Amino acid sequence: MVKTRIEMAREAFKKNDFNKAREAHQKGAIIQGIHHEPHTKFSLSDIILGGQDGLVNVLGVILGVAAASSEVRLVLAAGFAAAFAESVSMGAVAYTSTISDLDHYQSELKREMWEIEHFPKEEAEEIKQIYILRGFKGQLLQDTVKTITGNKKIWLDVMMEEELKLTPIEKSHAFRSAFIVGISAIIGSIIPLLPFLFLPISTSIPASIILAAVVLFIAGVYKAKVTIGSPAKSGLELMFIGIVSALVGYLIGSLFKATPTT
Repeated sequence: MVKTRIEMAREAFKKNDFNKAREAHQKGAIIQGIHHEPHTKFSLSDIILGGQDGLVNVLGVILGVAAASSEVRLVLAAGFAAAFAESVSMGAVAYTSTISDLDHYQSELKREMWEIEHFPKEEAEEIKQIYILRGFKGQLLQDTVKTITGNKKIWLDVMMEEELKLTPIEKSHAFRSAFIVGISAIIGSIIPLLPFLFLPISTSIPASIILAAVVLFIAGVYKAKVTIGSPAKSGLELMFIGIVSALVGYLIGSLFKATPTT
């Protein structure tokens, strides 16, 4: 797979490779990247959110049930029920939260359009003050303000991004985010269930914890590799948070441990 300019620059930075970084900043690479490279079609945060949440929640549920009962059938029933409920719930939350962000963006966009139309001088002053804070002054400041306010689309974009810190959101993003989060959640949810499909319950409990820990560690390492950070630290952090959260379920289940009746 051909790497994008941003991916090349990120990799060069992490490896402290000055030559590779320079290559990513050649004029041709910059033009190609800015004008022709597609935007990322998935969000790493959606994958991590769905996968980690699904894995941790289902692990907590099945550990709790396993601690309270020695019935593998009950553990699997509770685990799969939680897995699919979690997947639907997480996907729905991702959709509604993205739609809420979209509605907020649209309402603010309409307000800014109305203000530019009715209070152009005041809105131009806002642009001026934004760039004064960035160190622009004198003729450069005047030219910058004139250029931005000379094009209403650019003017509106600057107001949305610089003043309100809002970026455009497409409705298709809501469906994509819901799908990615939902699928990631179901995949993550099934992982801790796998040992219970093949092993006795006494062996499945530690096996499930170890398997979940390994997957969470790998996910943390991957996150660090595609962003910037220490792979080991990121992996251990994600693993620690996930396993500690899941063990809460085991402790709660232990309080309700079934004892055989005589």
